[in-house]
Amino acid sequence: MEYRILIINPGSTSTKYAVFDGLKEKLVKTIRHNHQDLDKFQTIGDQFDFRTKLIETGLKESGIAVSSLDCVIGRGGLLKAIPGGVWKVNKDMITDLKEAERGEHASNLGGLIASGIAEKANAPSFIADPVVVDEMIDSARLSGHPELPRLSIFHALNQKATARRAAAEMGKAYENCSFIVAHMGGGVSVGAHLNGRVIDVNNALNGEGPFSPERSGTLPAGQLVELCFSDKYTKKDILKKLKGNGGLEAYLGSADGTEIEKMIKNGDKNAELIYNTMAYQVAKEIGALATVLQGKVDGIILTGGLAYSNILIDEIKKGIEFIGKVFVFPGENEIEALRDAAIRVLTGKEKIQEYIR
Repeated sequence: MEYRILIINPGSTSTKYAVFDGLKEKLVKTIRHNHQDLDKFQTIGDQFDFRTKLIETGLKESGIAVSSLDCVIGRGGLLKAIPGGVWKVNKDMITDLKEAERGEHASNLGGLIASGIAEKANAPSFIADPVVVDEMIDSARLSGHPELPRLSIFHALNQKATARRAAAEMGKAYENCSFIVAHMGGGVSVGAHLNGRVIDVNNALNGEGPFSPERSGTLPAGQLVELCFSDKYTKKDILKKLKGNGGLEAYLGSADGTEIEKMIKNGDKNAELIYNTMAYQVAKEIGALATVLQGKVDGIILTGGLAYSNILIDEIKKGIEFIGKVFVFPGENEIEALRDAAIRVLTGKEKIQEYIR
């Protein structure tokens, strides 16, 4: 039986949605939102009706009846820390997504819109592998000071999806493999996957790991403290340096990898140094996680938008190929990851989990 699945992936300035009959693509759409459309809403949660109507209108125009849906799955939001997997959108989850106590983010709308449309279809609604997935071992949580525990915030959806893909190519189950996965996009997360769990990973949002196109990653702590108390910057300014105006943006004035590659090809040696240093830091993080897996690494997976960059990938490979087989799966792959998650639970291959506040 081919289940009809609606997938919803809200971004800060876009709403992506897709319909699949099993693995067969029926519809894929991206709606771009301008600031005039969004600025009239005080919170992201207030955009619920606006975005839901756009999706429902698009489905109708494409001849897809809401009543024909077997399930709806959305990108997960900023919930409490939970293990990876597929989670039912229930009352507790809806409450947490609406209250947004852990942060306002467009992904919070994923579960809310999924639930709203699924209710009209008399179908179940799910989320899968949100950024708050936390499966770290105890030693990975300690930072060096009890007031500053390490946090698990990373690209869980794509990391786990690409790990499953690599395992399938090897003829193995993800739950029986050990991988190191580096997702490289606006932020960079590098995770150690052992038997289906991400036992160690950097906080890719605002404070750890390699620098990225717009994030500073790990910084010298003492110097950062001095900067915070220099009276030159506000708290907002400092946070922006960590996320938004860090990394490539801070060094080169651009977070666009394609633009920076053009700079390199035009002979800009400073751009080449900075870009290669980002690759150096990714490779270094991968090497560190090889120790977490005690050298038993089935494969290293390079993914995310920056994995399209041959310059970056070739530079990273120089430092890591001795560790194990390298897989390169470019792109975010979020639509496909959510589709596959839905299929696993609908076919009984994976257990649906129940969220409790």
